[in-house]
Amino acid sequence: MPMPSAFVTRFFQLVTMRRFAEAERVLQRLKQKTQKTEWNRGYYRALYGMLLAQKSNSNEDTFISNLDLNDKESLQGHRREFLRHARSRLHADYDRGFFSAWAKYMYILLQNEAGKTQNQKNK
Repeated sequence: MPMPSAFVTRFFQLVTMRRFAEAERVLQRLKQKTQKTEWNRGYYRALYGMLLAQKSNSNEDTFISNLDLNDKESLQGHRREFLRHARSRLHADYDRGFFSAWAKYMYILLQNEAGKTQNQKNK
């Protein structure tokens, strides 16, 4: 059973907005609501790592701190790469869950960018 999509989307939005206390609460709900599988464990650990990396903000060498949220092409490229790993049968379930979380995050970032573009056109 995959992670509940509404909670995951909300988590990504909160992390991106740097609202860490709320993101931690959503992450706890996700942990409680999901089955204990290797795929879910990998997915959850990716989410937890994203939260920690954003929260610490001290390590400029992390992938998440170097993301350009306005570079649609780069985000799409990252998403394709994460999806490739998530679908690869060479990876264990844990790894596929981990990469699936990152692919979903890139998707949410792309959707947010598309929303910003649409809002700017409507002004």
